[in-house]
Amino acid sequence: MRCLAKIAALVVVSATAYADIDLVKVDKSERKMYLLKDGQVVKEYRIALGANPKGHKQQEGDERTPEGSYILDYKKEDSAFYRAMHVSYPNKSDIANAKKKGVDPGGFIMVHGQRNGLGALSFFAQKFDWTNGCIAITNSEMDEFMSLVKTGTEIQIEW
Repeated sequence: MRCLAKIAALVVVSATAYADIDLVKVDKSERKMYLLKDGQVVKEYRIALGANPKGHKQQEGDERTPEGSYILDYKKEDSAFYRAMHVSYPNKSDIANAKKKGVDPGGFIMVHGQRNGLGALSFFAQKFDWTNGCIAITNSEMDEFMSLVKTGTEIQIEW
């Protein structure tokens, strides 16, 4: 019985340590995403990006992940991918820059799991950049991410 009490205490302490994530940082060059609380990294994920990851997203179809500071503004459970959280791209600046160039800035950038029905292949898929500009993690990591990160959390994406 004492062992169960210790395990329960560890679970509570672990959950508390991860609670209140206040920043998600993405380092595209390292293919890493970090969850931070009070400036300290509490969780790290290996990510997959779009097929053309270097540089800021300029337009629809460029297969780039935007760079800059955005908000994770809503969760999506009914997507072509296993669970997702939306990145607030494009912002006003992104829209203005695209308008100057006469292009569509694109959108619907998400942090998401694997394509529906292909979750078992994540051990292989996560070794490559395969999205259209989104940030992909495994399905089990996506479950954890969705439980730890609240809507309204800032996400900083950089090369």
